[in-house]
Amino acid sequence: MTKSPKPAAAAKKAKAAPKAAAAPSPTPAEIVGQVGASVGHTLERALDPLTAALKRAGLRRAQKDADQGVPEAIQAAKPAAAPAGTPGKPGLAVSPLAVPFPTIPPIAGVEIATGRAGFYKHAREDMLLMRFAEGTSCAGVFTRHGVGSAPVDWCKRQLAASKGEDVRALVVNAGCANSFTGKPGADAVRRVATAVGKRFDCRQRDVMMASTGVIGVILDDSKIISNLREVETRLTEDAWAGAAAAIMTTDTFPKGAYATAMIDGREVRIAGITKGSGMIAPDMATMLAFVATDAAIAPAALQTLVSLYTRTTFNCVTVDGDRSTNDTLLLFATGKSGAPKIHRAGDRRLADFREKLEAVLLDLALQLVRDGEGASKFVKITVNGAESPLSARKIARTIAESPLVKTAFAGEDANWGRIVMAVGRADEPVNREKISVRFGDLYAARDGLVSAEYDEAAMSKYVKKQEFEVSVDVGVGKGSATVWTCDLTKQYVAINGDYRS
Repeated sequence: MTKSPKPAAAAKKAKAAPKAAAAPSPTPAEIVGQVGASVGHTLERALDPLTAALKRAGLRRAQKDADQGVPEAIQAAKPAAAPAGTPGKPGLAVSPLAVPFPTIPPIAGVEIATGRAGFYKHAREDMLLMRFAEGTSCAGVFTRHGVGSAPVDWCKRQLAASKGEDVRALVVNAGCANSFTGKPGADAVRRVATAVGKRFDCRQRDVMMASTGVIGVILDDSKIISNLREVETRLTEDAWAGAAAAIMTTDTFPKGAYATAMIDGREVRIAGITKGSGMIAPDMATMLAFVATDAAIAPAALQTLVSLYTRTTFNCVTVDGDRSTNDTLLLFATGKSGAPKIHRAGDRRLADFREKLEAVLLDLALQLVRDGEGASKFVKITVNGAESPLSARKIARTIAESPLVKTAFAGEDANWGRIVMAVGRADEPVNREKISVRFGDLYAARDGLVSAEYDEAAMSKYVKKQEFEVSVDVGVGKGSATVWTCDLTKQYVAINGDYRS
């Protein structure tokens, strides 16, 4: 989590009340179909005809899998055992919504190592180094935050210069965002890239950078550069779990996803990690995420894919409504699988790959919500009957980010009046006489009035679950959208009140 500096505040840790057993979670394939259907029309208007056609085809395939169940490749990636989980910040209990870290095998052409650069006072690894095979393609999506950060500026500039061709390394640090640091911060990034380029015999523009931590602190690049030699000796193909742990800040469990796909009869692998717990909001969610595949995909096609699927995954989650200065999603394709190289995002041979890539990204995005700071509830909010998918998404996001709605969730109170309040303040077209609100299958309101079958006891029992759904129909059209969020608890205040202390 990237945070702005603030005075230390005393805050008592609040104990979470015991929760009822979690309801079964929807599979990644089911969610892919639901999200895609909600925003597909908006994407088609916003993207070029090729991408729109690609999305329509992808939605049909995703819906087919939703009917059949979770893809076998993703299902096999999840181990039965719960993760041990080492909190990024001492004293934080692992989220009750945590999911296991998947078994991720090596991705051909990717080497990983972690180390301790010393950005934290306590003993923990806070540095990630990844080396990619020669010829690796890279594409990225970054924050649109008005402040931005030095590593985000660096990646955007270098990808524009290289057009995403032959990216050879990635360096990530936790504990310092290097944001709002001006020229000194930019110089620090350049020095790290230069040092890595010398060690890996590549250009500095072939080195991607990412940082997370406190805003307004200049990166001490000497801490990274002085550790490069030692960290490089530990490069291995099998270190995805360690990589996910090294980039954690207030995260309470490492987050990863994995799937296999077929391209022209050849199996390819897709693996990714992400971090994020607070300061999470759409556009493009607050997090760092790094995904790699051994498929051979040209940079332009790779960029189309990552731009497209960010909209239906990371941009459909929110924890607290705050956007970050450091959002970075990088996708690397090493080309070492033996599958033929693909130059067009719409190539038929990419059909299965596109579907699995979207599922991996969504899996990662939902884990961010599950690890929301202080979260005890995982909530799916769907808005139907809106003027357009874009309008529906704005209404859903307004509900999901309302402090009053989120605290009601935390208190296990099915306060549907707060939801109606949030619908109205979204400033989108609604028909008050037709608004309906449901908790699961239970109607709280129908056609602008309290539902005739309203059952307070049943509602209260339903929202005691760790995972539940809220559906709203605003009665003006056919637009729909889904956003995932969590509750807002006393622990969120405690974590953020002493973030720097």
